[in-house]
Amino acid sequence: RAGLPDALLNFVTALDLAPMLVIMVILGIYIVLGMVFESLSMLLLTVPVFYPLVVSLGFDPVWFGIVVVVVTEISLITPPVGMNVFVLSAVLKDVKAGTIFKGVTPFWCADIIRLLIIVFVVQVSMFLPNFLYE
Repeated sequence: RAGLPDALLNFVTALDLAPMLVIMVILGIYIVLGMVFESLSMLLLTVPVFYPLVVSLGFDPVWFGIVVVVVTEISLITPPVGMNVFVLSAVLKDVKAGTIFKGVTPFWCADIIRLLIIVFVVQVSMFLPNFLYE
């Protein structure tokens, strides 16, 4: 273990930032990483680092898992290098990547709204997990 999660936790604790601001920074990192990494690589590299920090800030680990999955999927269609768009472009040889990006833009906007709802209204994403735990 390289100690990166502990170092990150100490660094963020020293900055004394609002927990939700830390989550927003993490979401931004996921969006940027998703532009160049595929989802499994991104998750394997980041979750072990961010998970201890998020739990120490008092967030529910199940909620964080849901948020990470949603933001990972959003990042894979985010321009300029959305990996899923280029996969689709390779399959549909007669359709340009720019056309596909234009086509996914309304869905990307809707996904961003969905992500904001899941992040700021925790009960939305935790309804079923809470129902199962009771």
